[in-house]
Amino acid sequence: MTDILNTQQALQLRRQLETGLPLASRPFQALAEQIEASEQQVLEQVRRWHEQGLFRRVGLVVNHRGLGFAANAMLVLDVPDALVDEVGRRLGQAPGISLCYQRPRRLPQWQYNLFCMIHGRQRDRVEAQVQALLAQHLLDDLPHQLLFSTHLFKQCGGRFAPPAGARADG
Repeated sequence: MTDILNTQQALQLRRQLETGLPLASRPFQALAEQIEASEQQVLEQVRRWHEQGLFRRVGLVVNHRGLGFAANAMLVLDVPDALVDEVGRRLGQAPGISLCYQRPRRLPQWQYNLFCMIHGRQRDRVEAQVQALLAQHLLDDLPHQLLFSTHLFKQCGGRFAPPAGARADG
């Protein structure tokens, strides 16, 4: 069997990858069986897409609330531009911060440029954790807000292939 997927198999594989890897001991083998290919073909195609920059990373979407983490908050800070990379690196490595990233300000309505996600079981503990984190990193004098999640939205990864049955021209 060749090590290259045909166009239809590649499109099917992309659609399957968008929904996540199967929960199986050999997920790429399971994907291969669904598109009538070999596991090696699937792995080779994924490797090629990675080399082409189609995938930057493979991640895991966790249902935090389902695991008991109901006090989830985004700490937003207004960090001077000259310091945002250094502060972001420090906070991104801090215990309890699950992700940290920079976004552009949207003045005059939104002054914040650094975002840190914290997942917790109790709101008061998350608030105390954030206050301690800000004090430890000498950031408590910076403008900031702690925004708690009030609604659970469905999370999913990127979409690359058109939905099954969609026309290519629109």
